[in-house]
Amino acid sequence: MIAKPRTEPARVVPGQSSVARAHRFRGSLGRFATGVAIVTFDGATKRHGITVNSFISVSMDPPLVLVSIARTAKAHDELAGRPFAVNILGAEQRQLAMHFAGRPGPEPRWVEGGTAPRLSNVLAYFECRPWAAYDGGDHTLYVGEVTDFNYRTGDALAYANSAFTIIPESQLGMEDLL
Repeated sequence: MIAKPRTEPARVVPGQSSVARAHRFRGSLGRFATGVAIVTFDGATKRHGITVNSFISVSMDPPLVLVSIARTAKAHDELAGRPFAVNILGAEQRQLAMHFAGRPGPEPRWVEGGTAPRLSNVLAYFECRPWAAYDGGDHTLYVGEVTDFNYRTGDALAYANSAFTIIPESQLGMEDLL
């Protein structure tokens, strides 16, 4: 059965509880499809990975990227001031996303990068040295200067409406049009 689309958008109701408002806000944000990435870095005592969907390019010159990390993430405080890698996941890497989101699975294969550790066989990666960190409410916005990057062919893992989905390679980027 196909659900009928709403004819009018959902609205915030005056007097709505802050919990209900936060739930509705999160649901509204979830309508924006994003790629899935894992931020990896060496902490003081161990290697860390955090699954994120808040990743953007900031600048081409110098090459800068930004990740948004929840202050409640176990490794949040250890990331400050450390080199990191952003690993963009391929469609077949959902289990890897879940592993670093707190549902451990098979141990991932690591690559010793020149700046930061990264994961093997990801769709794309960006090794970064710390550039800046900004307060983002219940998140910290970490900006990294890209020191190394690469990509491979394949479909992308994406996330929308609280579920994983796939973006076929034929619909990815425009890098070959230049």
